[in-house]
Amino acid sequence: MKVRRKARYIDESKCTGCGQCVDSCLVRNVPYLEPVETTEPEIDPTHREVVDRILAKYEDSVEWLVPILQDVTAELKWLPPPVLKRISVATNIPLGHVLRIATFYKSFSLEPRGEHVLSVCMGTACHVKGAPRIVDRLERELGIGVGDTTSDGKFTLETVRCVGCCGLAPVMAVGEAFHGNLTPAKAARLVDQLAKQPAGQST
Repeated sequence: MKVRRKARYIDESKCTGCGQCVDSCLVRNVPYLEPVETTEPEIDPTHREVVDRILAKYEDSVEWLVPILQDVTAELKWLPPPVLKRISVATNIPLGHVLRIATFYKSFSLEPRGEHVLSVCMGTACHVKGAPRIVDRLERELGIGVGDTTSDGKFTLETVRCVGCCGLAPVMAVGEAFHGNLTPAKAARLVDQLAKQPAGQST
């Protein structure tokens, strides 16, 4: 017995479950989506104020889920579970779908992140020019490993793939600022400068 399978025009290995194919499909079948939980979550008043202010910026929240998560991340540095539930209820998007998007992109985090996120590029050019030594020095300076956050909430250390600044290798991004031609000593001095900055001050 053979099971026939119809031709597919979507690369299943690249599917993120975003649902855009459903909106664009010419065959208007109605897909099943798990019902949205309507119970308001218990959420920190400060976090709720931030989320509601961001939600108010977008009229059609369903199409703007990623920008909403980006804006929340920019202000809170991470995506607390009650915040994700609040977004789900407010936008009428199933929580499972919100979680799929929040966990698919590396720029989103479900764990608290530091005020300064140190992203050391480990692309080929940076790796060859000493990026691993920079990571080792930062781990010693901060007392944490890659993927961890310091106890004071000041720094999070992570490694990333090529950031497209190969001519400045090795490179480390601090938030949206890029620092090139680094050495372990320069990286340590940069961290020391950031540690002395008042909270909320940009690099």
